[in-house]
Amino acid sequence: MNPSRTNRNRMHGARAVGQAILSPAFCFLMTACLASAQKIEFAQVTSKPVTRSVDLPGEFEPFLNVTLHARVPGYVERVAVDRGSAVKQGDVVVELSAPEMASRIAEAQARIQAADADRLQAEAQLAGTQSTFEKLKKAAETKGAIAGNELVQVQQQIDTEQALIQSRRRLSEAATANLRALQEMQGYLRVVAPFDGMITDRMIHPGALVGPGLDAPLLVLQQLSKLRLVVAVPEEDSGAVPQGAKLTFHVPAFPERAFSGVVARSSHTLDTKTRTLTVELDVANIDGSLAPGMFPTVGWPVGRPGPALLVPATSVVTTTERTFVIRNQGGKAEWVNVKKGAAQGDLVEVTGQIKAGDSVIRVASDEMRDGSALPAK
Repeated sequence: MNPSRTNRNRMHGARAVGQAILSPAFCFLMTACLASAQKIEFAQVTSKPVTRSVDLPGEFEPFLNVTLHARVPGYVERVAVDRGSAVKQGDVVVELSAPEMASRIAEAQARIQAADADRLQAEAQLAGTQSTFEKLKKAAETKGAIAGNELVQVQQQIDTEQALIQSRRRLSEAATANLRALQEMQGYLRVVAPFDGMITDRMIHPGALVGPGLDAPLLVLQQLSKLRLVVAVPEEDSGAVPQGAKLTFHVPAFPERAFSGVVARSSHTLDTKTRTLTVELDVANIDGSLAPGMFPTVGWPVGRPGPALLVPATSVVTTTERTFVIRNQGGKAEWVNVKKGAAQGDLVEVTGQIKAGDSVIRVASDEMRDGSALPAK
């Protein structure tokens, strides 16, 4: 027997077997055999409302914040507080001196006295003229006792003196109003706290000239017993701001302690640069543990407008080209592209061309080819 011919026959036989193995029919047959050899479990796509939370950074701001300025020009006489001083509403924090204010008040008082004296003199003169008028009027009853126009002249004099009295009265009222304004301005020499809070910064010392136009702030007062927690919520998480919800947050200064605040207000508009929605929480800071400028981490609830679709995490197959689940479509495997969401225990959120109640392979892999036969449930 010819050895070379025998070797050629063997090579032809091996090539024929390889072609048979690589044929589509053979692959389909092998997949079916694997499916029948392995016990395939199915799971249903479930639908339920899902709520989760994401950690968002925030920043504390004082609930009330004001920089105190002097309303009237003057020199700083005394500073009653310093950085860190707690004050109550109405407490005097800075006293100013303005010697010219006292002289202006004295001048206004003198003007009031002069105006009152002129008015009293005019009223006395009017009283005398009215008395003369009454006498002339009585004498006029006797024919020929007085001239005919004498009574008319006295009446005109009375009208003139009454107008003078009204003028003196208006001058007195104007002088009184001017004095009241000066006294109010003098009151502004005592700078008081507009609300309860703490002095967080001091910028002046005794002897400094302050007042309007000098751009010299005195103190910074902040309310720290209540704080604003400002959170920038990303656009994808801003669908439903939980107004009035109580949220939990942590701060690096007290990592073992959980704090809480109430969602109070929202800007209702997104920042065009960061694409975030500004939301404020009201936080009670009774013990003073928190401070403006801290950066807490807030557990922000994220909910969907509708229920989420959930499948076992093992049902989702991820390759370099796609992410999919294998659905049982009339006894055949169907690859359905999906997008994974957040995990919920052993389940995972998915979105795609599937619906609640669909049957998918519980433990799937890309070895189960699309269109291959599946065993009966």
